[in-house]
Amino acid sequence: MKTASAIRAGLAVALFAVAFAARAAGFDLTDTRGQHHRLAELRGHWVVVNFWATWCPPCVAEIPEIGAFSRAHPDVAVIGVAVDSGEPAEVEHMATRLGLTYPLVLSNDAVEKQLGLPAVLPTTRIYDPGGRLVYDRPGRVDRKTLEAITRTAGKPMDRA
Repeated sequence: MKTASAIRAGLAVALFAVAFAARAAGFDLTDTRGQHHRLAELRGHWVVVNFWATWCPPCVAEIPEIGAFSRAHPDVAVIGVAVDSGEPAEVEHMATRLGLTYPLVLSNDAVEKQLGLPAVLPTTRIYDPGGRLVYDRPGRVDRKTLEAITRTAGKPMDRA
């Protein structure tokens, strides 16, 4: 019976991996300015997706660092996903007040279906230039960490 349990456990892990890979395989997000951000169209570039909320102090604290990284590395696509359940205008106002200069996506059912909803905020996901998810971790990030992960010097670098 240990073999059957091991097989079931292995299948569960495999199904989870397939479901996660399918979710990470692509997305098409629309930001607050109506611009689309498609992972397929961002091939050749690093992509940073940061999940945050206005009520989350560590999220709020990391936004200026992510903004500094985004301004220093314009060839890296940086997208903020606000998971607030409040009014969109309030979220946008807070983002502006915090100096969020990169595209802002307001999470909804369609966004969550594509990206899933992280268990902890903030969470940052980074896709390499080939579109592969290479970093998916909760907790604060800063400019130095983002630069170390993407190994950028102002332009994208393929890790193939």
